[in-house]
Amino acid sequence: MKKGDCFEARVERVDFPNRGVVHVDGARVIVKNTIPGQLVRAAVNKKRAGRCEARLLEVIEPSALELTEGVCPHFGRCGGCLYQSLPYGEQLKIKAGQVRSLLDGAVKPDDTVELDGAVEPDCAVEPNGTVKPGSYIFEEIKGSPLVDGYRNKMEFSFGDEHKDGPLALGMHARGSFYDIVTTDACRIVHADFCRILRATLDYFAVAGVSYYRRLRHQGYLRHLLVRRAVKTGEILVALVTTTQTEFLRTECFQTEPSEENGVTAPDVGKNSLAGKNSLAGEEQLLAGWRAALLELQLEGSLVGILHIKNDSLADVVRSDETVILHGRDYFYEELLGLTFKISPFSFFQTNSLGAEVLYELARSYVGETDGKVVFDLYSGTGTIAQILAPVASKVVGVEIVPEAVEAARANAARNGLENCTFIAGDVLKVIDELEDKPDLIVLDPPRDGIHPKALEKIIAYGVERIVYISCKPTSLARDLAALQAGGYRLEKACCVDMFPATAGIETCALLIRW
Repeated sequence: MKKGDCFEARVERVDFPNRGVVHVDGARVIVKNTIPGQLVRAAVNKKRAGRCEARLLEVIEPSALELTEGVCPHFGRCGGCLYQSLPYGEQLKIKAGQVRSLLDGAVKPDDTVELDGAVEPDCAVEPNGTVKPGSYIFEEIKGSPLVDGYRNKMEFSFGDEHKDGPLALGMHARGSFYDIVTTDACRIVHADFCRILRATLDYFAVAGVSYYRRLRHQGYLRHLLVRRAVKTGEILVALVTTTQTEFLRTECFQTEPSEENGVTAPDVGKNSLAGKNSLAGEEQLLAGWRAALLELQLEGSLVGILHIKNDSLADVVRSDETVILHGRDYFYEELLGLTFKISPFSFFQTNSLGAEVLYELARSYVGETDGKVVFDLYSGTGTIAQILAPVASKVVGVEIVPEAVEAARANAARNGLENCTFIAGDVLKVIDELEDKPDLIVLDPPRDGIHPKALEKIIAYGVERIVYISCKPTSLARDLAALQAGGYRLEKACCVDMFPATAGIETCALLIRW
């Protein structure tokens, strides 16, 4: 096969995260964003070093596994979900199989054992209950308590659904850097997200405000950030814009209020936003948007509305300046009996109920902590540290994001935990400055895993148990090689599905020192 060749083939399996595997004339080809069993038409777009990838052109025949009804109306065009058309049980089987394959390849065990209520003693486990050398226990996968409406955070983008089309607000179209799909019926978020998205889109569409065009570096509207606590129902909304207020003037506004789709545009004079009056016009525009949100009938409680200014060239949600338009710039969520204060950019697991499942699993893997010092490296807002603190002598958290560290300290104080210490800095550097010596270590690194030199320093502590929580199993599999070379073996692992309908999966692994 050569570049540009088209073919038809049936998808045999999907490797993590979205790599469908087919065989054409004996050659293995990767077709992304496919589902096992689909008959697809694709075109080869990459071929080098014996690897062949093809671009999906059409699903000729759906998989026998796929649902025929009840699927999200945005599925297929929206790039957010891969497995939306599969029954949840099938999603879990695929994800567990992907992680199991990666771990088997990393550990190369003599044999492994799956736990289904009981351990097979003649397999990977010795009669005394310990795992045989070269083996590990795979505890399969734990599902999310919520399959629909589970996400507590979304970053929606402004744009258009096609070149020069009407204003859109939602997720990027699959395979596109520019086209935006208005996802006002998204299945993986609470209905309050959709109500806020629709009200925001209608308001700015009627106002005629332009979105930020990345290639030109011109425009005003960039993103809509919505965070909603599952337990408390508190909602924080932030509009992310540039400071280019010149894009609000002239034809953007009516001289008299107008109404379209039940949404009233701001009453701003046609030329009143030019020059020095542009900031006043922006204030009036944002006041109208705030009022539109406050009029919504939401199931949750809208505790904060923010205006975030961002002139970065990168397509990321960040803040050069944040202005509170209503309420406060944080909300509260509860997890395993603890209360957490969360700001716009605080890291917090996007599935609150799933996080409880994950952290209960991690706590069981940690085991006995009475009188012990625990290091929580890559600690984020200190969730794991605070869950372990009540039964540990001391917990030390290290996190590179200063805002997350501040939030961790405040949350620990709020929860009455005095034996938690949180340090801001890169684990690679901070670990050399720590005076405490750990008895056990919890690792929860970002998607790319752990820096090799940091991993060397972690291994050098020589603790008996390391619990590694990974949101990217390929990174975990890579780091396992270094951990095994450093004297650790994989005792057991279990997946937790924090991201139903998508390709994402969390894995918790317990490593024991030989």
